[in-house]
Amino acid sequence: MLQRYYLQIVRKNVLAKLGKSRGTQVITLIHRQETISFLGIPLARYIDIDDSERVLRAIRSAQKNVPIDIILHTPGGLALAATQIAMALKSHPAKKTVIVPHYAMSGGTLIALASDKIIMDPHAALGPVDPQLGDAQGSYPATSLLEVVSKKKIDEIDDKTLIYAEEAKKAMSQMRRLIGDILDGKCDKEKQDAIIEEFVSGKYTHDRPFMAEQARSLLGDCVETDVPEEVYSLMDLYRMEAGRSRPGVEYVPLMKR
Repeated sequence: MLQRYYLQIVRKNVLAKLGKSRGTQVITLIHRQETISFLGIPLARYIDIDDSERVLRAIRSAQKNVPIDIILHTPGGLALAATQIAMALKSHPAKKTVIVPHYAMSGGTLIALASDKIIMDPHAALGPVDPQLGDAQGSYPATSLLEVVSKKKIDEIDDKTLIYAEEAKKAMSQMRRLIGDILDGKCDKEKQDAIIEEFVSGKYTHDRPFMAEQARSLLGDCVETDVPEEVYSLMDLYRMEAGRSRPGVEYVPLMKR
């Protein structure tokens, strides 16, 4: 308990120092308890409603003229939670920067797309945001479900698969529309369509990494690679924990003089 308390104090000091040096409200969304995915299909959810509630509170508490930095380290998670964070971030009137020291996949990429600037380590990664559907038995890419039903006769497909396919069709349409809304005002329609094709269409596995150079070629000059050293120091202060009670979201309000 003492060690955990000490780490929390040190983390808050680093956040305060980073926020003061950059003149921003710094928020973390860091998940260090991770499980490897199988064939690109995530086996668990990480960004959850609890995370979105805390991040929304942090964004809401930031003064309107104060820029926001979000340090992202996550394999993704619940689409609803990631969408809430992305739209709240987009609506903040001051500059928004997402900093990715290692990776921000799936829902993390959705949040990154809502920012004005993405600062990535040269070897950090973003990932596809194509919808995944499933239940306790497993998850399946929406595009793969649609591909299956297009290749089989209707009487060869069970009702459950047909239901999944119908939901997959809706999910793909919703995600395309969401990314379009997030990118609205950031680039023209042609550029939006190109980004949606790469990140949403399902042409890659769900864990396909877009490294900084590839992300820059897709998203443009808003992608940079000058990650502040304090961010790397901060990551050393987050340890993988066995329990669910991990400090995934933290922030220290920036006090104006």
